[in-house]
Amino acid sequence: MEHKEIEKRILFEDNHLLIFNKAAGQPVQSDMSGDISMLDILKGYIKERDHKPGNVFLGLVHRLDRPVSGTVVLAKSSKSLSRLTQMFKDRQVQKVYYAIVLGVPALEKDTLTHYHRKDGERHLAILSLKPSKHTKPAVLTYQLMSHVNQHSLLEIHLETGRFHQIRAQLFKIGLPIVGDLKYGAKKPNPDKSVCLHARYIAFKHPVTDHDLQFTAPIPGTPDHWKKFGIRS
Repeated sequence: MEHKEIEKRILFEDNHLLIFNKAAGQPVQSDMSGDISMLDILKGYIKERDHKPGNVFLGLVHRLDRPVSGTVVLAKSSKSLSRLTQMFKDRQVQKVYYAIVLGVPALEKDTLTHYHRKDGERHLAILSLKPSKHTKPAVLTYQLMSHVNQHSLLEIHLETGRFHQIRAQLFKIGLPIVGDLKYGAKKPNPDKSVCLHARYIAFKHPVTDHDLQFTAPIPGTPDHWKKFGIRS
């Protein structure tokens, strides 16, 4: 990724943290694919930009699935990493996602509650309507923003942060995310993305305690996003 593209995707940076608008298809950290990760790209960029002789500290506070785009929070010091990690754990961070789904929800606004477990072998989230020994609650609220033909744009507020939570919960109620073959979509997007975008995040600065909020511009591709007329 060229420096100009990286700079365009940095939503905020100071001595303590960095907020990045991740591209769909880019792994957040190194995985079995061997593809260069967002984390490695940013470390290399900072090392070169700041002429750092040693290793660059950049801690990953949370994650986005590879085919998902949008805001990612990274810590530039161990103190920030510790504080931010605790804030995410204590649900002191507001996260809003946009999703384009196939179908129109029966209710314009609803709260979904399921019981979640991760199937590690199949790399899938398994949901049920009743709790059991190995499940944890998964809760989100969605709001229908608009729909075009059989596609709907949803605004999603997460109350919990489970593995593949949004993708699995929307599929569970019959609204698969466009492009998400793993959870019910019939065909892939040309760029192998899914139409799920971490649009907005808000939290207190881990050092200054100032209120922070960031909005990640909508992806330029695939064309599904353009149907809904969101300009930034």
